[in-house]
Amino acid sequence: MRPRVPAALLFAIASAIGRLPWRLLYRGGDAIAWLWRRLDARESRVARRNLELALPRLSDSERTTLQRAVLRTTARQALETLRFWTRPHADNLALIHAIEGGELFDAALQDGRGVIVAAPHYGNWELLNQWLASRTPLAILYRPPESAVGEAFLQRVRADAGDRVTQVPAEGEAVRQLFKRLRDGGVVGILPDQQPKAGDGAFAPFFGVPALTMTLLPRLAARSGATVLFAYCERVDWSPRFRLRIEAAPAGIGDDDVSVGVAALDAAVEAIARRDLAQYQWTYKRYTLRPSGRGEDNPYRDIERR
Repeated sequence: MRPRVPAALLFAIASAIGRLPWRLLYRGGDAIAWLWRRLDARESRVARRNLELALPRLSDSERTTLQRAVLRTTARQALETLRFWTRPHADNLALIHAIEGGELFDAALQDGRGVIVAAPHYGNWELLNQWLASRTPLAILYRPPESAVGEAFLQRVRADAGDRVTQVPAEGEAVRQLFKRLRDGGVVGILPDQQPKAGDGAFAPFFGVPALTMTLLPRLAARSGATVLFAYCERVDWSPRFRLRIEAAPAGIGDDDVSVGVAALDAAVEAIARRDLAQYQWTYKRYTLRPSGRGEDNPYRDIERR
């Protein structure tokens, strides 16, 4: 069976979920979060371990309260993303009630040196993608799903009516494609807090813990001279209302010394995550790979179920 057929079925299911009223959609997310906690599912275990690593000074009760909030926002974000993927973009963008730093993006576009938009896993990054596409054509770096069906589904839901979004797989000729886009004054979107493969990153502190961090973004910035901006859509008061914020990157993000660049990158992502810890994606295994020579083991190994 061609992957387009099951992908179309998945899209139909996502569309049905996305048509639910917001109150039911969020209640569904809250139910999923409760089930994760009840069953001690992977999301619950990973979030708990990440919070132990990154926020060791929290008391057990404080960490448990934050973990519950993290799972709640994670589940809600998953369902609201189905809505954003399957509903008209104009309807989705109407949920952005405030934009801060938009003049930075406009100025960077006018400058013509290319723009790198670093979009951490905070708030709803898919809504951010749609806002960017409404302003300018852009290329998005992404990690392809392992299945052909997942890839076909992702290509469909992220498609833009005006073909303004180009999805670039994080493999092969990705660097060359992104550099060409920047050299021509275009816009590139990158999720900067995904753990790269061993050999494709450098360690830098993230919440005080060494984390393997992508060198791609700092190297692109150094080589292209493009403007680097951080951007995110954060939820306001647990409601389907969002504030879009754009911030200048910290000094050093495009330093010739890649260790300076990755340190600046992680510091910027951490500062954004600390705005509202519950809106950051703590269900992702950020610290799997450890620095060599320190005798550290994979911190998630003892919570993995086989």
